[in-house]
Amino acid sequence: MSRVSAAILASAAAASAALSTEHAYADNPFKSLFYTPPSLPSEISPEAISPDTAPQKPAEKEEPRPRNDNPRTTAAGFDPEALERGVIALKEINKSPNVKKLFELMGKQEETRKTELAARNAEFRALQAQHETERQQVIYEEQKKAENENQRARNQELVKMQEESSIRQEQARRATEEQIQAQRRQTEREKAEIERETIRVRAMAEAEGRAHEAKLSEEVNRRMVVERASAERDKWVAAINTTFDHIGGGLRAILTDQNKLIVAVGGVTALAAGVYTTREGARVVWGYVDRILGQPSLIRESSRGKYPWSGLYSRTISSLSQRTDRGVGLGNNGNGFGDVILHPSLQQRIKQLAGATANTKLHQAPFRNMLFYGPPGTGKTMAARELARKSGLDYALMTGGDVAPLGPQAVTKIHQLFDWSKKSRKGLLLFIDEADAFLCERNKTYMSEAQRSALNALLFRTGDQSKDIVLALATNRPGDLDAAVADRVDEVLEFPLPGEEERFKLLKLYLDKYIVQAGDKKRSWLTFFRPQQKKIHIKGVLDEVIREAAVKTEGFSGREIAKLMAGVQATVYGSKDCELDAHMFREVVDYKVAEHQQRSKLAGEGGTTA
Repeated sequence: MSRVSAAILASAAAASAALSTEHAYADNPFKSLFYTPPSLPSEISPEAISPDTAPQKPAEKEEPRPRNDNPRTTAAGFDPEALERGVIALKEINKSPNVKKLFELMGKQEETRKTELAARNAEFRALQAQHETERQQVIYEEQKKAENENQRARNQELVKMQEESSIRQEQARRATEEQIQAQRRQTEREKAEIERETIRVRAMAEAEGRAHEAKLSEEVNRRMVVERASAERDKWVAAINTTFDHIGGGLRAILTDQNKLIVAVGGVTALAAGVYTTREGARVVWGYVDRILGQPSLIRESSRGKYPWSGLYSRTISSLSQRTDRGVGLGNNGNGFGDVILHPSLQQRIKQLAGATANTKLHQAPFRNMLFYGPPGTGKTMAARELARKSGLDYALMTGGDVAPLGPQAVTKIHQLFDWSKKSRKGLLLFIDEADAFLCERNKTYMSEAQRSALNALLFRTGDQSKDIVLALATNRPGDLDAAVADRVDEVLEFPLPGEEERFKLLKLYLDKYIVQAGDKKRSWLTFFRPQQKKIHIKGVLDEVIREAAVKTEGFSGREIAKLMAGVQATVYGSKDCELDAHMFREVVDYKVAEHQQRSKLAGEGGTTA
């Protein structure tokens, strides 16, 4: 028992020394000796270990101790109070009767602590093993990653080597292909050279053969022509001699016989009288027929023809073509308006008037009269012709300058004109060009009485709305028209100078008409002996060149553009090769533009002088 007490005391002293180094728990010595305060068994009551039951010792006289500023430690830094309290407690435990149970309980607690330590040690080894496993896995993954990186690097190297090999193979293939192509081109050049030489030699041989043959045939033809001419001369000489012999014999017989002479003179006189009478009678009859059935002399152009039976075949063909055009809906230039190129708004307005005029004729309503005004050459006459064609009417064209020379007969001619116009079954569009020549204001001093009478006759015939005649007037000076004439007008259309787009279309239209289609007309037996028009070859005249010409020709009318293209045609025919290129086209355009500017300048100076 004393040995156990000594061991416990020694361990308590060691524990107290170790704990005092870190934390000094002086209040409870058992806290410093054990980790957890032991729970006393129920059999041991607190009174068993209370100081009252312990044997009391006589109080010893305490010796004075050295002063210590830190009461929990000695001068050497060690706190002996905990050890002393442990010793006192141990003595009290030894004196208790339940000390054995206490030590058993302490043993059990120690075993429990060892078991817990073993469990913790096993848990620590398990965590260590798991950590080692994770470390090995990390090492494996790093090794695998390194191997993957190495494999990727080797794959990249291999791909790079394959790409370099493919590039080298492609370069080699291209070099081989270029060599093959070069050899092929060289072979083709040599072959073409041989073919050219062969053709040249063959052509020279054929030319020499044709020249020799032509020379021989020329000699043969010359001999035949000489022989034929000699035979014809001899024949005509013999015929002339025979004729003169007969004429001489007849004259001799007539002059010698008086009865034959009288009969011959009477026959010649009767023949002359018959010819004169027949001619004069036919003139009178024809004049009567012409006055009743013929076209008035004021008409310059008409779709009806001079007589009802004239132009029957051409009118039939024209009507068939009109039906075809009406079904197709396109004109010569693809815009449905023939060869007339106008501003789109004006062209649309004329189409509307044509449709309204056709419907007016269909419903037997009165026609509306029109006035076309604008600079000369802007397409007024062509528009009137197309208007009549699209509305299904006949048209007749006259000019105001033809009225003044008629003098007193002008009134009769105008009445004849309107009477003739009313005979049209389809209705007639009467177009009067240069209308201001005889329809000017009646208070003009230079206006003759015959002109006033003619104007009054026209005003009389147009006083009411007509169901047979559409009156279309064209003038360059609408302000000069008489007020009564202007009152007869229902529709007024202005024809301005063509814009850039219209000039471009006109240039292309007349280029096709005068240049492209030149020499394409089929020859009939009537024109067989006439020289055929040459075919013009066009080179380099593209849309850009035509567009440039359209910009330069600002201020040109449609008629001036047509004359410009006619000038281009004349220039081409005057050249050696009959070929039109861009340089020649530009030269003619520049010349015509300068000529137009000079003419405008002279016209402006003349107007200023006047």
